[in-house]
Parts: sequence; C-alpha cells; structure tokens
Amino acid sequence: MSDRRAVRLRVSGRVQGVGFRWFARQAARELGVVGRVKNLPDGSVEALAAGDLATLASFRERLREGPRGAWVLDVQEQELATVPDWDGFEIDR
Repeated sequence: MSDRRAVRLRVSGRVQGVGFRWFARQAARELGVVGRVKNLPDGSVEALAAGDLATLASFRERLREGPRGAWVLDVQEQELATVPDWDGFEIDR
C-alpha cells in the first residue's frame, strides 16, 4: 500500500520551557506529518509521528535542530507496531 510508518521520538536536553512542542507541531504541519507531542515528567519531549520514511527523516532532523533557545542532547527513536489513524498534529497537555 504505502511506506507509511509511525515512530515515537523522545527528545532530551533543554527542550521544555523553550517552545519545543509548538516548534514540533509547526514542523510536522509543514512536512505533512501527523501525530502528537507532549512534555514528559523527566524533562524530555515525546513526539508520536506518522508519515512516509523520507518525511519522518526530515521531521527527526527538524527536532534535532529544535527551536531557538533549545539545546537538543539526543533524539531516541522507536518504531510503533501499528500506524494510528491521526488526522493532524496536536499538542497534548
């Protein structure tokens, strides 16, 4: 059918309090990625994202850059077993 995949990206570093979730949402919408993003209690940010391989690679690179004021130490990626049926990219609070 397609090469559509879903991944969990966990971004660590200085990524809370710097507009990272809004940055991620904007990047996802520009690239056509669907999913969700939220802050985690340990200070990292988790993005659940779906798209084709090339689009997800571009999204991962955008998250590595981060917004102004952020400092990204690491981006860990885990492929999800199923691709959820998201219709946009939203911030979970």
